[in-house]
Amino acid sequence: MREAANPRGDMAPAPPAPVAQGSAAAGASAGPQYFPMPPTGGAPLPFCEAVRLGDTLYVSGQIGIRPGSLTLAPGGIGPEARRALENMKAILERRGSSMDHVLKCTVFLADIGEWPAFNEVYRESFKANRPARSALAASGLALGARVEVECIAFVPPGK
Repeated sequence: MREAANPRGDMAPAPPAPVAQGSAAAGASAGPQYFPMPPTGGAPLPFCEAVRLGDTLYVSGQIGIRPGSLTLAPGGIGPEARRALENMKAILERRGSSMDHVLKCTVFLADIGEWPAFNEVYRESFKANRPARSALAASGLALGARVEVECIAFVPPGK
């Protein structure tokens, strides 16, 4: 058993070394894959749409913009939430996953009072396997959006 100094300086058993998860076929040993944002008609955005490490896909926050633009869906929280979730779904499917494989979502709302209205739309996207979720209010979202949603998803083998 390895030993290491603890904060008091005593020698104590060290925690076990990390063990690699997944398989090389799933990209576990290949390192992260970065997927750039598609063009929006303006200056390139300074982040990736998603990053994959092994069988895990991290999807950047999505707001309710129309594909290929920086124009928000008109109509407020309902249409923006629907468009943001559709944008997330498109990224998941492009990268070998799906809404059924989402493990965790984080939801940022411009107004926490719109939480019930967002939930109505969210339920449409996640009917069976509802992922773990956090929701919080933010003092301002990009482009004046009402909602932003990011997620972590599983990518099945062979995708």
